[in-house]
Amino acid sequence: MPVRDAQGKRIIMDISTVWEDLAWQQGGKIVYLILDGVGGLSDPDKGGTELQVAQTPNLDKLAQESSCGLLEIVGPGITPGSGPGHLSLFGYDPLKYNVGRGVLSALGIEFDLKENDIAARVNFATIDKQGNVSDRRAGRIATDVNRRLCEKIRDKVSLDFEGDYFFETVSEHRAVFVLRGQGLGGNLPDTDPQTTGVPAKDPTPESEDSQKTAELVRSFIDQVQQVLADEDQATGILMRGFERYQPLPAIRDRFKLDGVCVADYPMYRGVSRLIGMNVVPRPGGMKQRFQALQEVYGEKYNFYFLHVKHSDSKGEDSNFEGKVKVIEEVDQLLPLVTGLNPDVLVVSADHSTPAVMGQHSWHPVPVMIHSKYAQVDDVATFDEYACGRGMLGLRPGVQLIGLALAHAGRLRKYGA
Repeated sequence: MPVRDAQGKRIIMDISTVWEDLAWQQGGKIVYLILDGVGGLSDPDKGGTELQVAQTPNLDKLAQESSCGLLEIVGPGITPGSGPGHLSLFGYDPLKYNVGRGVLSALGIEFDLKENDIAARVNFATIDKQGNVSDRRAGRIATDVNRRLCEKIRDKVSLDFEGDYFFETVSEHRAVFVLRGQGLGGNLPDTDPQTTGVPAKDPTPESEDSQKTAELVRSFIDQVQQVLADEDQATGILMRGFERYQPLPAIRDRFKLDGVCVADYPMYRGVSRLIGMNVVPRPGGMKQRFQALQEVYGEKYNFYFLHVKHSDSKGEDSNFEGKVKVIEEVDQLLPLVTGLNPDVLVVSADHSTPAVMGQHSWHPVPVMIHSKYAQVDDVATFDEYACGRGMLGLRPGVQLIGLALAHAGRLRKYGA
């Protein structure tokens, strides 16, 4: 709800409050093409970053017709998770709307979360005989193996409290855990140590109301490890992103956008549902996603979110060449998007995942905004260093939605 003073005048809390006041129903269509983790660092053995090395004639041509720049997704030196990264791109300040990965994962598989449910993302992992994590992703087990393990756990694990727990497959090594009951808090740290050769962390409660939750989580983890003792790869679990579910204000209410998400991976479907966007059925592959965008593009929606995942996962695997191939595949498919002739086309990322680091990083991500109203600069290629010289400069990620709205003619004039 808007905050107002004694005279009923709305108090401006941040810039997004102004966009909410100025947004109106009229204007053009906006397409977001988000290449997850596409930002990189130069690898001296490869001759540049993944974007610089990749052959991207279509992305480069689009850059030559756009306003380009860099986005600092959360803030200087802050490495974003994918959830905060996408919320920032959609105009939700991630420092204000801090949503746990578990909630996004649950919504992404269309689990019927209830207000005050506690959700956490789960990785099946390999735990060695000394109790140390030897593989945080259990060799990226197949999704059908995951389903078998989830069923096995549900059959054999019980929790002693007046409530329910749910344990559901997401994909590959990923699952989601949900607690539903009274007196549960969500302030628990991740048990995932984010490295190998060390034990999982203890879910020590960070608030008094989370004590009961911590006890239940410990019991669950211990029982699961016993149940999985006879497995080869998935011999334990790691948990991340604990959160008590509270719905967010819808993007339609805030910015007058009727949005639709085209994504395969559940987490991004979840963040879209969290802010009230519709989600198409999983397309099932890269080309199918671009084709699904073509199929859904029309009068029903004015905001389209197309997500590319494997630019991130290849970076996390330190697979430079694999990430380059993903970028080149996107470039080949780009005409399926530009052929729709959207009023605004934004190409960017939710964070950087340099292959030379093998993980998310704090480095700014390239962005370009294509519109007939864009101030076209002299950037000739779509990469981190070229875009850093563009018209948009370096700006907070949360400002992207305001620029997209303005370029689509979806913001009224401010003041007299």
